Amino acid sequence: METNPRLAYFQSQIGQPMAQSISGVGRWLCGTLRVVEPDRMVAEYLVRDDMANPVGVLHGGAASAILDDLCGMLVFALGREYGYTSVNLNVDFLNPARVGDTITAEARIVRAGRNIIHVEGKITGPTDKIIAKCSTNLIQTGLKIG
Repeated sequence: METNPRLAYFQSQIGQPMAQSISGVGRWLCGTLRVVEPDRMVAEYLVRDDMANPVGVLHGGAASAILDDLCGMLVFALGREYGYTSVNLNVDFLNPARVGDTITAEARIVRAGRNIIHVEGKITGPTDKIIAKCSTNLIQTGLKIG
């Protein structure tokens, strides 16, 4: 049975703030991993003032960053030899999340092809309303990551 050190690393980080993420955006978002599976990740985030628009609601850019970062982490955790990067990120904003809310983001791999990986994500609020949802495609780059 082959082991995947990247997946094992993320699993070891469950319950810990992502303040040490290799992603600068991930460090700023500072979520907490709750579930790490080969095809699914779940993380919680506190909506802070620096993530909000002028009316105290989660900014669409911050919501998009949460989804893009978590989907990218999930693909990175596949342990593939080459890096992947987002080709597109389609986000629908459905309900507000307010400063002080704890929101939950989930990313799921829908199809993992050799060159393109399709992922769907969603953010839910404290009452399980969907705040935002996305679909994204990540493409293999020429960058070996070992």
